[in-house]
Amino acid sequence: SFDEGIDYKLVAQPARAEEGADVEVLELFWYGCPHCWHLEPEIDRWLESKPAGVRFRRMPAAASPRWVPHAKAYYAAASMGELDRLHKPLFQALHDQRRKVFTDEQIIAFAAEQGIDEEAFRKAYNSFPVDMQVRKSAELVRRYNIDGVPAIVINGKYVTSATQAGSTGKMFQVVDYLVGEEAKAASAEQVEEGAPELGTSG
Repeated sequence: SFDEGIDYKLVAQPARAEEGADVEVLELFWYGCPHCWHLEPEIDRWLESKPAGVRFRRMPAAASPRWVPHAKAYYAAASMGELDRLHKPLFQALHDQRRKVFTDEQIIAFAAEQGIDEEAFRKAYNSFPVDMQVRKSAELVRRYNIDGVPAIVINGKYVTSATQAGSTGKMFQVVDYLVGEEAKAASAEQVEEGAPELGTSG
């Protein structure tokens, strides 16, 4: 078992990123973070054997004004169905190629390099829905009390990280443990809801 306050922390005001019956595992990241880039293959491996009934999501953490352009890039590409063309290439450009892709115009030009329609991307990047998603990210970063990335949030209730757990491997063990706890809690609720009401004899 793992311990609250040591291996993970509780969220004071729980909130999922999206609604659903499955257990949500949410990664908060920033494209400029080398640890987030190094975590990508580890996440891919975990996804291959993740527990059933789990929905993995990514959320670019709009934790500071400097991080907002990258968050907008993620949501703009996602809205166009072009995330595969942008996600890993942007990480590679920043960390493997040491390119400066931080400003609005640098990001829009980079997206065009990847074969994404420049005008459509610019329109999505500056759109109201993308702005709302970035605002929601900033709100959840505050609510989850995120002080560094990458961070993993389980069902909007628990937060862990490699730093907190002690290693990346242990972090995924903590994630699996908390996923199991949430799955058990959901099963218990379903049993409770399905139980027949006890009558009283007169």
